[in-house]
Amino acid sequence: MLAARLPGLLPPLTPGEALEASMIHSLAGALPDGGLVRNRPFRAPHHSASMPALIGGGARARPGEVSLAHRGVLFLDELPEFQRSALEALRQPIESGQAVVARVHSHVTYPARFQLVAAMNPCRCGWISDAMRACSKAPKCAQDYQGRISGPLLDRIDLTVETPTVAASSLSRTPRGESSAIVAARVAKARDVQALRWGRDGATNAEADGDALDRACAPDEAGRVLLDEAAERFHFSARAYRRVLRVARTVADLEGADAVRRLHVAEAISYRAS
Repeated sequence: MLAARLPGLLPPLTPGEALEASMIHSLAGALPDGGLVRNRPFRAPHHSASMPALIGGGARARPGEVSLAHRGVLFLDELPEFQRSALEALRQPIESGQAVVARVHSHVTYPARFQLVAAMNPCRCGWISDAMRACSKAPKCAQDYQGRISGPLLDRIDLTVETPTVAASSLSRTPRGESSAIVAARVAKARDVQALRWGRDGATNAEADGDALDRACAPDEAGRVLLDEAAERFHFSARAYRRVLRVARTVADLEGADAVRRLHVAEAISYRAS
């Protein structure tokens, strides 16, 4: 159901992105009937997927899920249930936007610039926040379960949001807040701004690095002081520091602000995994 709704909500592919995605799907023998990938890919492999299935491999070094999700979304539900080796292998594609498949007779590099979306319960039983339902191993079970996600992988995840249990009485109420269509329109507008900033259709803040990142994403003085204080207090790695800058710039773009201010930096910091 989620996959069926996404094509209408995700930004459309640029011609170049559609060609990239179509070539990868052609190699995997997964092209749609129309002959081209026309919507952003949405891949949701089962948690039993092996490392070659995720990253790519096999006798013919075929592209894996990270490449089939190129320019789209890779959704990993029940994240801690995936094999540890498969999760750790995600680190390099997330960082570089490429998946390298090495075999005895071949060495292939596939594009793999995807948006990772992952979901997980706080513990195996799922009731750590409810003392009446939690298992007898609480709270250690939550520590062990969440500990399956390594620090370096968490460091590459920009937004971490905890969703509390929804009361049954809330399910029948009229939904509040903005609709998905309104949010999608605001995202599309922010992406247009970013394409102009970086001088290429489809380019986003996520790809910014080096001097370009420093110029476009530098916060005002109050924001810089806050970021430095947070980096010291929460022991941000250099990677985390620069990722916070990208997220802060994106928060500012969604607001329609020209400059990155303290409030934008504060929101970006709040999304980092504790």
